[in-house]
Amino acid sequence: MTLYDLLTEGSAALLQAGDTDGENDAKLLLFEVFHLDLVHFLMDRLRPLSESDAETQEKMQTYRGMIAKRASRIPLQQILGSQEFMGLEFYVNEHVLIPRQDTETLVELVLQEQQSTEKKLLDLCTGSGCIAISLAVKGGYESVTATDLSEEALKVAERNAKAHQKEIIFRQGDLFTALPQSEAGTFDIITSNPPYIPTAVIATLEPEVREHEPMMALDGTEDGLKFYRQIAKKAGTWLKPGGVIYLEIGYDQGEAVSGLLREAGFDKVRVVKDLPGKDRVVCGIWPD
Repeated sequence: MTLYDLLTEGSAALLQAGDTDGENDAKLLLFEVFHLDLVHFLMDRLRPLSESDAETQEKMQTYRGMIAKRASRIPLQQILGSQEFMGLEFYVNEHVLIPRQDTETLVELVLQEQQSTEKKLLDLCTGSGCIAISLAVKGGYESVTATDLSEEALKVAERNAKAHQKEIIFRQGDLFTALPQSEAGTFDIITSNPPYIPTAVIATLEPEVREHEPMMALDGTEDGLKFYRQIAKKAGTWLKPGGVIYLEIGYDQGEAVSGLLREAGFDKVRVVKDLPGKDRVVCGIWPD
């Protein structure tokens, strides 16, 4: 048995299980277990693995266990325990939504438009903390608060903040109810990637998502707009005059979410597209 044989075995198992990216997933798992990069794999791929070395046998067993997990459609990121976002590594588990590249559109927009480090920022539905922490790291904002209803999600976010050596204020609660009333009218920026998938659509998602990511972070109720209604209605209470809100949306929700912000009194509401050209962020300014 060689590394190449192990890779072939793992790839075949994942492809048979319906993992369309099975070859790459098997390779990433193999590299993780055997502490390899591509160069060393190519150098050693045909060298026989020792049948008498206990450490090697343990690694082979660990690899096959990971393959079995991935074959059961547990997300690769949960097996590896990490996901890259904005060039940073974030710890993830089954209690948080895995950070997506789509969400980088929101972070990049805030960094582009809000360059003063004296800004006070609030991130709602923070999950892994990827938005709040990325903005703290790359934007250098002096005050970042992040809220989530899930206690387990906040544990993940706190771990990520510690790993990136950032002091984030974490508060548990349902959207703005997590905040003390004394902070009303004090935020310059509000960001959020709330649950926005309509309930009926969740059943059509890949098993990695519908079975292994937290339903709390996915389900936007019947029309997917429940949390946008709540956020739009209350956000002005917590923003300073001239403060800005940035909301990630589904590709077909730009018009609806824009309407909610306008009805709530926001000015200069606009929709920003992501790199593939789909509507991805709705933002607006709270009037002076």
